[in-house]
Amino acid sequence: MTKTYDLEDRTFEFARAVRTFVKQLPKHTANFEDGKQVIRSSGSVGANYIEANESLSKKDFIFRIKICRKEAKESRYWLRLIDHGDSAQLSEDCRKLVQEAQELMNIFGAILRKSSTG
Repeated sequence: MTKTYDLEDRTFEFARAVRTFVKQLPKHTANFEDGKQVIRSSGSVGANYIEANESLSKKDFIFRIKICRKEAKESRYWLRLIDHGDSAQLSEDCRKLVQEAQELMNIFGAILRKSSTG
């Protein structure tokens, strides 16, 4: 039996997991600023996907999906910058979030390729 993924749910869970992760980070200026950035970009992935699903034209859909991919890529960037201190658990959590951001980028890239050729 294959598992069906709802991309709206998946992007929501990604944004929520990022928020949980950021709350656990060592408190210093760099993490405060990088944390704010990754919270914004991770939330924007799902918000723009919802907008894409409500788009009024194919051109608008493609534009929104491009933003989703861009925000996932930006989320990956900020996650890679964050300092997890000496915590092996935070390092592992961050690695998983970076991997999810990459997978989301790949999914949105595939949607773009299919939408552009169809």
